[in-house]
Amino acid sequence: MKNPDEPAPNPLGSRVSEEDDVIIDLHDISRRLGRGLGQIIGLALLGLVIAAAIYLVASMRLPVSTSTRVLFAFPGLEKGEYPDQSKFEPDDLRAPEIIAEALKRQGLDTSSEFQSRIRGALSIEAVIPPDLMKQRDRMQAAGQSLPFYQPDEYVVTLSLPGTFPINKEQRARLLNEIVGVYRENFKLTYTSIPTGFGHVFDTLHNADFPGYEQIFNKEIDNITACLTQQLQDDKSFRSPTTNLSFKDLLEQTQLFSQTQLSDTLELIDQSGSSRDPAVATARMEYCLRALNDQERRAVGDEKVITDLLAQTQARNYVLGVKAEADQSQSETHLLDQSLIDSLLANDAYNYLVRRALDAGLEVSQVQADKAKLLEQIEAVKSAKEDAGNLILIQKSLTDLESAYQELIDNIRKTQVDFSRQQFGNAVQLSDAIKTNGIGRPLAIACTVGCFLGLAAGMGLSLLGIYIGSAKRG
Repeated sequence: MKNPDEPAPNPLGSRVSEEDDVIIDLHDISRRLGRGLGQIIGLALLGLVIAAAIYLVASMRLPVSTSTRVLFAFPGLEKGEYPDQSKFEPDDLRAPEIIAEALKRQGLDTSSEFQSRIRGALSIEAVIPPDLMKQRDRMQAAGQSLPFYQPDEYVVTLSLPGTFPINKEQRARLLNEIVGVYRENFKLTYTSIPTGFGHVFDTLHNADFPGYEQIFNKEIDNITACLTQQLQDDKSFRSPTTNLSFKDLLEQTQLFSQTQLSDTLELIDQSGSSRDPAVATARMEYCLRALNDQERRAVGDEKVITDLLAQTQARNYVLGVKAEADQSQSETHLLDQSLIDSLLANDAYNYLVRRALDAGLEVSQVQADKAKLLEQIEAVKSAKEDAGNLILIQKSLTDLESAYQELIDNIRKTQVDFSRQQFGNAVQLSDAIKTNGIGRPLAIACTVGCFLGLAAGMGLSLLGIYIGSAKRG
């Protein structure tokens, strides 16, 4: 029989017992942490000091980065080319001559070893917008071909150890100087008058009167080609210095050629004057032999091309389309082999027509040059020495040189203004020059050291281990 005084069995007794085993005694934890508060703070401070000391010692050997951003903006960059159509390379920023000039201007060591270390410490990385990266990733995932993309902004970084013998300010100035020297070289290359013309009278000193026409004709052709290209690039440009457009300069060039130049060359031709008739005649006869050889080659090429053209004219080419009909599919037109053959044959025919035209023009030009040279040889041989003719020619050349220099000066000033407008912002810094300091990394290192020391102190206190006079609890 059950005793009424006996407590009723607790069905949850076993569960309560299990919970008692796992209950955390917060009072005991706080007591242990409070007792070890001194060593917790001490170890945290010790960890902070040790981490700071380790970082300061290691930072002397770690590279310190000085960086900026450089933005390029000039015609042709989108195709990966400089304005003269040469290949654009971002590494040109750290070319040896750029580094050498920058070090020289900053008064630093210019030895080859020092230059090599600076070049090796420079890195240039393209800045690609995130949206563009996502777009190209989607195109690549879809199996589409990626279009060519040339970045226009680059991060230029100079990474040198902290022990390197130039300080933080010198590194920033050096990086700025490197970009500055590159910018100056770019402007000198693309804002100055083209080297293909502008020095014709220097060439005349080594030539005789009969050769002047050939020299001047080449000069006029070079000037006309350059101005025509500039006019195509910008038809609306007008120089603020000369108040001239490229169209105006072309008209001035034509006027110069048809008036002053034509008068001088005609005076030379009519007089048959020469500083040394024997030498002039020998030179022209040599040129005549060269023209004879050139004429034979041109005539031979013209004959071959005309024969091929005659053979192709005997054939008729008809374009055809082969239709394939299918009841289950829409009607589709397909190219058959005869169509492909006819297309190729027509292309070949058109090519031969163009080549025949070029060959005929070349023969005509050579023959005209030959006839002109024969007239000059005859004029020199039949000319008589006349001091008056030489005086007239010299006076005409003096006037011609004055008009020529005026034309070249106008071209030069207009070209400089155009280049400044077009390339004024071709190379520029798009961000301030920054050098990584030790403040933020040191703070991170100290924080990590303090946390580790704090964790160590708390762990020892919870285990009942107290450093110093305290005994195990």
